[in-house]
Amino acid sequence: MAARTRAADVIGTSLQGLRIVLVEPSHPGNIGAAARAMKVMGLRHLVLINPRFFPDPEATALASGAEDVLDTARVCADLDTALQGCHKVYGTSARDRRIQWPSSNAREAAGEILTDLGNGDCALLFGRERTGLTNAELDRCQVLVHIPTAEEYHSLNLGQAVQVLAYELHIAALTSSPQPAAPPEEQPAPVEDMEGFYGHLQHVLRRSGFLQDLRATRMMRRLRRLFDRAGPSRNEVNILRGILTEIERWAAKVDRKDQDSL
Repeated sequence: MAARTRAADVIGTSLQGLRIVLVEPSHPGNIGAAARAMKVMGLRHLVLINPRFFPDPEATALASGAEDVLDTARVCADLDTALQGCHKVYGTSARDRRIQWPSSNAREAAGEILTDLGNGDCALLFGRERTGLTNAELDRCQVLVHIPTAEEYHSLNLGQAVQVLAYELHIAALTSSPQPAAPPEEQPAPVEDMEGFYGHLQHVLRRSGFLQDLRATRMMRRLRRLFDRAGPSRNEVNILRGILTEIERWAAKVDRKDQDSL
């Protein structure tokens, strides 16, 4: 009993920074099933983005002992709020993308997530029951996670998908050694800092003429991949934004000189 308690403590500590984020779930039963799947595997932090029905008796019934996970679930209006403070976002998807994106199966992702949690909060996104995550939402994910299934039938419902990933995370936490955290100044920037940088970068690239409408979406995806691989710290993102600001000031001076010469 004592050994089991110690194992539960280790798992809880290892996974406490992970948010399970359900994007616009439409069926309350799936929310309850997800909460139950989380609790039995040591996960506690459930975030719901615009759930269609919540709270709901069906969610409570399907939670079956995990009502505390529902009670503490955070309801958000948008993805930005749900991800605030996270430095790494994993998104579940069964779709192939035209641009090659870092991807892992459920087991590989569990080990990666556990390592990333050593440097701060992470999020694992699950999409809508019928349509999954949109392309714009997948763009916010540094890694895409897929669950290998039999070729003749690929369909998992939302609760089942959460259960599979929760189990793999539980096993990874049981079998791995804690990873030392990077020094604070080297820890990756949170996603809100990166989104601010991407917006600033896109603005400057458009103003310079480099970013054209026809290729803007694909180019920004490639640039996201580049900086995701680099994993810049908050200080490094500030340096990058400082560079962009100076470029803007220089461009403004050139524009004024050109106007004065007319």
